Amino acid sequence: MKEKYKLEFLLKTSPRVLDKLISTPDGLADWFADDVRVNDDIYTFEWDGNAENARLVQLKMNSKIRFQWLEDEQDGLDTYFELAYIIDPMTNSVILHITDFATAADQESSAALWHQAINDLKRIIGA
Repeated sequence: MKEKYKLEFLLKTSPRVLDKLISTPDGLADWFADDVRVNDDIYTFEWDGNAENARLVQLKMNSKIRFQWLEDEQDGLDTYFELAYIIDPMTNSVILHITDFATAADQESSAALWHQAINDLKRIIGA
């Protein structure tokens, strides 16, 4: 059974830059996947030649984007992965919240993949 977990990252960037990087295929391909293609509300993420499809469930500009893997959708799982952010009013830094689901056995490796992806994101934004 997959369990929800959350990660939080502090980014020194503008919401406008982050929005492009988390909500466009080109932006996502810069840091999250090797390639990203979109057909209607289905995003195809490719890593090392392997493709995974996810449905865009929710998009709120200047706030968040949420996807559900089609495999989980077909299995009837109420799971998703979400990238949401807020602006810290004290520092004007962007706080990125990631919500994802993984089995207890896979949670550590899943979180490690997110940390690597966010390191790539930080490198791109120069933070």
